[in-house]
Amino acid sequence: MNEKEVVLKKVKEAVKLLEKCKEFSLLMPEVRVNLVYALPKAKTRMHVAAVDGRITVVKGYPKACGDVMFGASDHMARLIIEVRKYNKSIRAGINFKYTPKIKEKVKRFCEENDLSFGGIDRRKEPEEIIKKDRQSMPWKIEYLLDNYGKIPTVFYESEGWGKEPLFVIIGEDPREVVDLVIKFLKN
Repeated sequence: MNEKEVVLKKVKEAVKLLEKCKEFSLLMPEVRVNLVYALPKAKTRMHVAAVDGRITVVKGYPKACGDVMFGASDHMARLIIEVRKYNKSIRAGINFKYTPKIKEKVKRFCEENDLSFGGIDRRKEPEEIIKKDRQSMPWKIEYLLDNYGKIPTVFYESEGWGKEPLFVIIGEDPREVVDLVIKFLKN
């Protein structure tokens, strides 16, 4: 198998695990979920595999809307590309619902499992960045670095103008991030 085939296979396997976890439906945000995995030398979203159409809920279970393919994600792909500028070992990520109640549970889970935790206060985002579409990712990652000294494994983005608050888990591969979110739910 070539590198691209391996990346696609790993995302598909991780999606299948997620689809069996009924509890994950409770963490479904309005914008839905995507699971991404970047090629080792990824530079653009076309080098990042994700679920086309994202992951949604069908009959109470998480369900991939489409196939896993390169270029299927915008937001999460740009996030992973930006994170990789600071940590090349991070190649995967998943987003899920944020609420203050979920935040407290996730924070406690991170403390109990020795995982780094952080948050991005979108209210502090500079006006000139807010006005330009697709310009916030470098600011968000720099915000994490400035406030935590690193990019936490688990972090959230607070509500912003026209933005749904979300959690993100990052890791080295898709199985790692899916295993973490399932462990959180089963905890």
